[in-house]
Amino acid sequence: MIIAKARAVDGPDKAFRSAEITRRDLDSHDVLIEIKYAGICHSDIHTAHGEWGDVNYPLVPGHEIAGIVTDVGTEVTKYKIGDRVGVGCMVDSCGQCKNCRKGEEQYCLKGNVPTYAGVDKYGEPTQGGYSTHIVVTEDFVLRIPESIELDAAAPLLCAGITTYSPLNHWEAGPGKKVAVVGMGGLGHMAVKIAHAMDAEVTVLSRTLNKKDDGLQFGANDYYSTRDPETFDKLSGTFDLIINTVSAKIDLDAYLSLLNLGGSLVNVGAPAEPLEVNVFSLIGHRRSFAGSMIGGIRETQEMLNFCAEHSITPKIEVISADEIDEAYERVIASDVKYRFVIDVSTM
Repeated sequence: MIIAKARAVDGPDKAFRSAEITRRDLDSHDVLIEIKYAGICHSDIHTAHGEWGDVNYPLVPGHEIAGIVTDVGTEVTKYKIGDRVGVGCMVDSCGQCKNCRKGEEQYCLKGNVPTYAGVDKYGEPTQGGYSTHIVVTEDFVLRIPESIELDAAAPLLCAGITTYSPLNHWEAGPGKKVAVVGMGGLGHMAVKIAHAMDAEVTVLSRTLNKKDDGLQFGANDYYSTRDPETFDKLSGTFDLIINTVSAKIDLDAYLSLLNLGGSLVNVGAPAEPLEVNVFSLIGHRRSFAGSMIGGIRETQEMLNFCAEHSITPKIEVISADEIDEAYERVIASDVKYRFVIDVSTM
C-alpha cells in the first residue's frame, strides 16, 4: 500500500484535520500520480457537509486534481513517469454499457465511480484530491497540455468540463445568444468558453459587483437579476441559458428569457427541489435540462480547447490549513473565482 498525506473531515460540522490515507498498490493499468494542486468545488462543500445524502466519514474530498505521474503499472500504454496529468470527477465506470461505449462514462448505467465518496471495484471507499497521491486506472487520467500551468489546470477538471459539455452539446457558437446565470467558479468559466466558441454572451447575476470581470472574460452584456426590468427587457432573447448557481431560482422567470426552442440547462445542483410550471415550457417549445460534467474523451477535448484559446480559470492558491476558511468564503461568494490547494503544504 502507498501512504498519502491528506486533509480529511469527520462529519458535517467538523473542521478539516491532517490525516494519512492508503492508496492501493498499482494494478497493471494503474497510474500513480503525485498531486501538486487540488481545486475546491462547491460539490466538495455539499458532500463534506452531508447535504447530498449520507456520507461515509472520514472523507477526503477533491475532484479537481493536477499532478505528475510518478509510477505506472506493467501494462500502461498511455502515460509515462513525468507526464503532466489530471483527474476529474470520476475514476472508473463499467466500460460496457451503451453510454460508456459512447464515451459518456459520466452517465454509466451502472454508475460511475466518483473520485471521492464512492466505492471502487475493489470494494474500497474512494478518497479524493486533498491528498499527496492518488492511484487511478489510466483510462480515467487526462493529459494536461504544456501551455496550462498545473495550478490553473486543476479547476478545469470540474468547472471547465461542467460548463464546456453543455455549451458543446447545445452547440453554442456563432449566431447563438447564450446567457450564464451566476458569476462564480462555474460561471466565469462558462463565460470564457462560450466567448471562445464565438457565441454572444450575457451574464445574469444578482448584483453588478463583478460586471467589469464579466466583460473582461468575454461577456457582451451583464445584467442584475435583482432588477425586475431585466426580465422584461430580455424576454425571449436567448437560445441557451446555462444556470451555474447551486441555489433555488425562479425557473419560470428564467425560462421566459428563452426564445422559440431555447433551452435552460442546469449545471448547478441545489440541495432543494426546483419547481417549474409546464406552461413555461410548452408555450414556446422551450426545454429545461440538466448536464453533468463530460466523458473522458470530451474532457480531454476541453483541455485541448482551453490550451488552444488560452483559457484558464482565475484562481486563488491556498495552503492546506486554509481549507475551512475557503469553504466559508465560497459559501459567502467571497472568491474570485476558484480556490486551489497547494498540496505541497499538506
